[in-house]
Amino acid sequence: MVQTPFLKAGDKIAITCPAKKLAAPMTDAITLLQSWGLEVILGETVDASYHQFAGDDELRAKDMQRFIDNDSIKAIIAARGGYGTIRIIDKLDFSSFTTKPKWVIGFSDITIIHAHLEANYGVQSIHGQMPVNIPDASAHSLKTLKKALFGEELHYTIHPNNLNRDGNATATLIGGNLSLLIAIQGSVSDMDYTGKILFIEDVGEYLYAIDRMIRALDRAGKLKNLAGLIVGGFTEIKDNDIPFGQTVPEIIMEIVKNYNYPVCFDFPAGHIPDNNSLILGSKVNLSVQNKQGTVNYV
Repeated sequence: MVQTPFLKAGDKIAITCPAKKLAAPMTDAITLLQSWGLEVILGETVDASYHQFAGDDELRAKDMQRFIDNDSIKAIIAARGGYGTIRIIDKLDFSSFTTKPKWVIGFSDITIIHAHLEANYGVQSIHGQMPVNIPDASAHSLKTLKKALFGEELHYTIHPNNLNRDGNATATLIGGNLSLLIAIQGSVSDMDYTGKILFIEDVGEYLYAIDRMIRALDRAGKLKNLAGLIVGGFTEIKDNDIPFGQTVPEIIMEIVKNYNYPVCFDFPAGHIPDNNSLILGSKVNLSVQNKQGTVNYV
């Protein structure tokens, strides 16, 4: 694991759009980041447009690479997700991160970058709120983003769920959006799941598709040797005219029922206003006792 330096007042944070274009200015986000004492640098992509993307693939890659290579930039936050990061990930060179890592922040489509950094460089990154989400974000989720960036203590206690499986594990945290984890399977961005604590979330999927994706991970051997599993928000979930017949937690527990690691549902992260920050690539302790979960960084 590479320890990414935490931010301090006066540091520069860059905003770029590696995927979908912005529909409105990021006034609230810029104001918030500045209130934390950070100097905000905007990329060319924040005003760019090419079909649904924030500029064509070349522009989005160039914008991201500029901030990767600039040593004065201490963190890069994706303005939004959507779709498009997979189109540029192989154009990016993160090799400087092995000696001079910096924070990359985002979720959803940005899962590809999180996974790529873990798989190839062992670099930490932050799964958390993005500028496009900040106007609707909970105050608590924004507080956790600041804590993650500035190295303040993060601790989570999650409401009990009857389907949670008790247990205790300390391991490296990986994961992100389930659909994107499936999209990168077998690629250079695919991670080693063995002995890791996996976090997953998703939005707008059909129940049968979630069942298929979880089974695809299992068939690929990804779930068998986990240290633990944390399930975040699965929101705007759809069903067919003929009901699938299981909830998301029921789908997941049926597939991992024969494994013996702790499983914690309803973690407050994902496509929800209370999208709390997770430091991926960091070591965490997941404890589930009497169906209640806690997550602590160690």
